[in-house]
Amino acid sequence: MSETDRATEERSNFENMTGLRKSSIMLLALDEDTAVEVFKHFTPQQIQRISKEMTRLQNVSRNEIRWVLEQFHEDLSNAPPVDEYDGYIRSVLTKALGSERASTLIEDVLDQKAGNYGIDALNLMDVPEVAELIRDEHPQIIATILIHLDRQQAAGVLELFEERLRNDVVLRVATFTGVQPAALQELTEVLGGMLDGQNLKRSKMGGVRTAAEILNLMSAGQEDTALENIRAYNDELAAKIIDEMFLFENLIDLDDRSIQVLLKQIDTNVLVIALKGAEEELIDKFLRNMSQRAGQLVREEMETRGPVRLSQVEAEQKAILAITRRLADAGEVMLSSGDDTYV
Repeated sequence: MSETDRATEERSNFENMTGLRKSSIMLLALDEDTAVEVFKHFTPQQIQRISKEMTRLQNVSRNEIRWVLEQFHEDLSNAPPVDEYDGYIRSVLTKALGSERASTLIEDVLDQKAGNYGIDALNLMDVPEVAELIRDEHPQIIATILIHLDRQQAAGVLELFEERLRNDVVLRVATFTGVQPAALQELTEVLGGMLDGQNLKRSKMGGVRTAAEILNLMSAGQEDTALENIRAYNDELAAKIIDEMFLFENLIDLDDRSIQVLLKQIDTNVLVIALKGAEEELIDKFLRNMSQRAGQLVREEMETRGPVRLSQVEAEQKAILAITRRLADAGEVMLSSGDDTYV
């Protein structure tokens, strides 16, 4: 390969680099004290993802580091003036998510600019701390709080509740239609001490989609029990939630490009275990989007690995689904649920 061809290939690899890899390389390029200060601004989930990616980095070239730093400098230079941020945020989020999905998020972002940071404090806390903080509140208040949390954080909190409370809260999330003034006042009083007294606006969140997203992130056993409880309350509601849930077998509906993007984010050992419980059609979908050699190695590892606990298979499948949803939220892959496709 000529030097020109090699440079072209290297440039192409750089341009296809994921945001997670760029962030990891950027942090490795910083001195230790500066990197510590940057990490302080991440959520626990972000720290976990970035740390895992950093451990995967091997033989990062000087050119790769230089390119990441140059891109960072270029992005910083092109950032809009401070007085244009509101319009810039609205434009970017609307283009990325569509007007309907972006509207609530835009409102949240701009509210935070004005000082309404309340619920973010819970997103930055460890899951056991949040669970301990709110477990004794009325289930409706707990549901309202969880609706405002990151889905991963909400699922983690629910898993630490005893079964009866967990099922009650999930049902209330699924039937949530908004915070009425009286309930909002009660919520504000409850959150006052731990969230610096910040008021939450009338929520447009909650409902079937929110319940499905949270259930997707819970363990299989807890997910099934919660759905049985909802089915006892309203069979039609349970059916709607199941229709909205994105399950591991639904990955068969991803296009090849999305599968390829997803594979870059999955540890091979995790994939091997997850596929142990998958249909052959889905296994083939993953393997044909890998290099022939890599696919062969995965297949051999699946065949030679002994029996794996079902709970471990389900846990790894959940981990892959969490990565899939994160990539979908970033617009890097396209999910489909039933007849509807969304990003």
